[in-house]
Amino acid sequence: MNTTQRISRAAGRTRASDIRDLLQYAHLPGMISMAGGLPAPELFDRDGIQTSTERVLREHHMIALQYGMTEGQPKLRQQLASLMAQRGCPTDAQDILVTTGSQQALDLIARTLIDEGDSVVLERPTYLAAIQVLQLAGARILTLPGDKQGAKVELLPELVGAQRPKLVYVVSNFANPSGACLSLQRRKQLLQWAVANQVLVIEDDPYGDLRFAGEPLPSLLELAREIAGAEQWCGYVSSLSKTVAPGLRIGWTVLPPTLLESAVKIKQSMDLHTSSFTQEVAADYLASGLLARHLTKIRTAYRSRGEALAEALLQSFGNELEFNQPEGGMFLWGRFQSGMDTRKLLDLARKQGVIFVPGDTFHADSPDRSSLRLSFVTCSEEQLREGVKRLAIAYQQLAGAVPRPIH
Repeated sequence: MNTTQRISRAAGRTRASDIRDLLQYAHLPGMISMAGGLPAPELFDRDGIQTSTERVLREHHMIALQYGMTEGQPKLRQQLASLMAQRGCPTDAQDILVTTGSQQALDLIARTLIDEGDSVVLERPTYLAAIQVLQLAGARILTLPGDKQGAKVELLPELVGAQRPKLVYVVSNFANPSGACLSLQRRKQLLQWAVANQVLVIEDDPYGDLRFAGEPLPSLLELAREIAGAEQWCGYVSSLSKTVAPGLRIGWTVLPPTLLESAVKIKQSMDLHTSSFTQEVAADYLASGLLARHLTKIRTAYRSRGEALAEALLQSFGNELEFNQPEGGMFLWGRFQSGMDTRKLLDLARKQGVIFVPGDTFHADSPDRSSLRLSFVTCSEEQLREGVKRLAIAYQQLAGAVPRPIH
């Protein structure tokens, strides 16, 4: 017997991340990467974070360098409560659990709710890490198809039948990977269904503050306060990773009281608490008021880049590539009408010096092999245009025909 035979069933079914595997190519000289779900590093507010870091070390080092509360540093929880209010959903600081990135929040929710074999509902396609977390927990995953208006929640009764899933997970705004926003009608319909069937809905919202076009929609958590009984069946997860900096590893969750209490106990057994130091830095930064100005800068840059990518794709591929026009977030989701296998396309594209993520990565089942995700935020407009040219060459090599441009 060797150590491989000692690996747990949970570890054995854990799915590797194609996106992480692609990062090795992103650093090759001359490579244009539209693969990573990374915020633009040149837009980090280094000066603002440096000022907050220095102030914390100068004035609050005894708190910042000490062990902290599992629930989170009081200053940060208060600042996150203020941020929630700015998002239209006033929340008491005591109802917020700070986590080590939103990934840990999802893990805590899964550990709190899921026993092996329990059913959960995910949109198809959906966030890869959510699939990983729930598969690790041993969940039976049911997938709900989506479109440009988000998950087709009207199909929930047909999907689940007589069984009652433990939770439904949705990325409400500019979803990763689809870039879709769940429509207002579907948000309300989902909450009404959750109350009627007593199923927890988890709203993941890391991208909502990155809207650069269109009108914002109320969060599920906000809407739940208007629907009788919905608050106890709605949870919220978010992060500072896409708006401030992922290196801080600051996420948070708002859950119904009983679930929140259990999640705190589980977090105690995992890591005691999220870094006190980075929490204090994040709290100081949020208190400084710099985030609003910083978000304006990010939105402006992301809008220009998203538009540049969409224009280049339209010019090179015409109607052959159907894609969403981004109104926010970080991703453009496309599908080749010819049914071309984008995993095969990736092999050729990489040789041309451009990479992306094949769409089948984001499916727990029934993968769409003709889809792909393009991230537009870490490339300049010039790089995006060049990247599309390289992608078109790879497409031509695989299809044996020049993509049809629109004249």
